[in-house]
Amino acid sequence: MAGKKPNPVDTHVGSRVRLRRMLLGMSQERLGEAMGLTFQQVQKYEKGVNRIGASRLFQISKILDVPIQFFFEEAPYVGEPGQAPGMAEPESEGFILEFLNSREGLELNRAFVKIGDAKVRKSVVELVRSLGSSQGTK
Repeated sequence: MAGKKPNPVDTHVGSRVRLRRMLLGMSQERLGEAMGLTFQQVQKYEKGVNRIGASRLFQISKILDVPIQFFFEEAPYVGEPGQAPGMAEPESEGFILEFLNSREGLELNRAFVKIGDAKVRKSVVELVRSLGSSQGTK
């Protein structure tokens, strides 16, 4: 089974664990200790390399103080090839979640919400927008 890719849902659930853990400012080591695991096992869960079982996901939801549904929000549709997703919403822009799940995205978000002045926040958005447009798409 060498080289087998993780299931997209397992990867998504793991990324949501990582997102919530980082939003709380919790280390992988601290989460692992609370679960009775090593930080390496937490890393494997977060990358989707190892699946998180139902009881373990329940435990994580209690430690991270979120409902279990949190881990499945925006999850990719995984069905049979050629099978339509039915009444599912169209795919959202996954790059937004990827960015928010990155260290830079979290740091930027934390710093931005600390800005109390609405005019300053608007100026920051305009600055970032102009920097982005001057760089062009690569």
